[in-house]
Amino acid sequence: MKDIKNIYCVGRNYEMHAKELNNEVPTSPFLFSKPTHSLVEANGQFITLPNDQGTIHYETELVIHIAKQYETGMKVDDIVDAIAVGLDLTLRDVQAQLKLKQHPWLLAKGFKNSAVVSTFIPFPGVEACKQSDFSLIKNGELVQVGNIKDLLFDLQTIIEFTGEHFGLGKGDIIFTGTPSGVGPLSDQDKLSLIWGGKEIGSCSVTLHS
Repeated sequence: MKDIKNIYCVGRNYEMHAKELNNEVPTSPFLFSKPTHSLVEANGQFITLPNDQGTIHYETELVIHIAKQYETGMKVDDIVDAIAVGLDLTLRDVQAQLKLKQHPWLLAKGFKNSAVVSTFIPFPGVEACKQSDFSLIKNGELVQVGNIKDLLFDLQTIIEFTGEHFGLGKGDIIFTGTPSGVGPLSDQDKLSLIWGGKEIGSCSVTLHS
């Protein structure tokens, strides 16, 4: 797997996903981050997740890899060199409690193995990406499908916002948002991460306290 530095995630970047969780649709990019300890590559293995903190939801996303230091005016094709399909795993019950307390989401989003990524493949360009769907197959059933053409904030906007507010450099990755269709994981679930109809990552879930 590529040497990863910072892990940024864009929340509520598909309108239907925001609505399915009864969240307001944002009017500007809404970002959070995950620690690097949360990162794991889906290479066919079992991934251990907690079973004592409530429901864990999958959120399937296109992940972009940053190739160089961001400078104002850079275009997506100048700075992105690879993509993956990722899972932003979320402790949903924990997140609900954090929202009620108006606390940050780190406990719900940053636990170990909560940032799952497939193998990274060369970035084909923005327009080419719009011609391919990303998806998740769970236990042989297609459960989530998305396409970046439906993003509320496109890749260019995400990169500019992240670069200007937080900085972007070589090795950073951005989870660009999940479409509708998120749902729970169970022990022994088998997951396949799909790009353009082809599996580029897989893993199974094991739950332990």
